Amino acid sequence: EVQLVESGGGLVQPGGSLKLSCAASGFTFTNYFMSWVRQSPGKEFEWVSGVTAFGRNTYYLPSVKGRFTVSRDNVKNTITLQMNNLTTEDTGMYYCARGGSSESIQAGAIRGQGTQVTVSS
Repeated sequence: EVQLVESGGGLVQPGGSLKLSCAASGFTFTNYFMSWVRQSPGKEFEWVSGVTAFGRNTYYLPSVKGRFTVSRDNVKNTITLQMNNLTTEDTGMYYCARGGSSESIQAGAIRGQGTQVTVSS
């Protein structure tokens, strides 16, 4: 069974930091590009960041570039998202997803259960 389990969300003040983690199982992790996507209330899924299968290349939504860093550990089958200088616009449910920027936001995409990030003073 394919499983993606996120952790690390929480409440943080603007300018603060959080580190999200995702543990993957049930598939050959190194076969897949992995992504982080988010969804704010009343909005569609938004792709945030992604990393290639062996971690050599990373990609970011322009609004998070320079603040977020994605990485993966192919021994532990995990990916992480380090988020710095958070703003209220970053508030949302964050999901780990299998696949690239288009695949990961589609209905039926392989995603975890999500972890809530709330940025508020």
